[in-house]
Amino acid sequence: MAPRGYLEKRRRQVMRHTFVLAVFIAALAVSGCSTQQSNQSLSQTQTKTGFADQSHAQLVIAPKVDDVPAHPLPFKGKLISGDKDELPPAVAMSLSDSSPVTFTYREELTHDDYHIPLAVSALDPANLIGAPLGDIGVTAFASLSISAGDTIIADYTAKEHASESYNMYHNVTHAEVDEAARAAVRQRIDQKIYSDEARLAKAVASAGTRTAPTTSAAQ
Repeated sequence: MAPRGYLEKRRRQVMRHTFVLAVFIAALAVSGCSTQQSNQSLSQTQTKTGFADQSHAQLVIAPKVDDVPAHPLPFKGKLISGDKDELPPAVAMSLSDSSPVTFTYREELTHDDYHIPLAVSALDPANLIGAPLGDIGVTAFASLSISAGDTIIADYTAKEHASESYNMYHNVTHAEVDEAARAAVRQRIDQKIYSDEARLAKAVASAGTRTAPTTSAAQ
């Protein structure tokens, strides 16, 4: 039989080892819970951030028109149809009431809004983190005709669509989307004019030459 002192010492060692093991297991459990909570929080944060980024990406005007520096045309023209305050920049910079060349410009807008029904959106918790509640869309159609006397030198048409989403934190009006669509379609008309600028200049010069004798005879 082992001495009593030895047994007591052995019992204390076993209890100490058991206590250390229990502390170690408890530490692992706490660490695991903390890591899981941290991962869940990070996942939720990433989800919210990603959704917010997605919502923000949808709050962008759609038209993508190449930026062409505006400049006057190599000839002047008289506006006989259209609003002087609502023209493509190239035309607005080339107006003259005494020119034999004429401009005819027209714009039309159509709206195609989309709104999520209130009965549906009110039950969606995603709205609290910026989910879109609807979309305001506008299509702008424009046409420009350039003539010299009875001769039509050029006809241009263009169509551009603008849209913007809104949510419970960001509102949008028809006026700003309308203006974006108008600006885009006017810039598209300008692009077409500038790409055809050399031919237009020759056509205007040729038309002026043909009409010059008639004008002199009338005088």
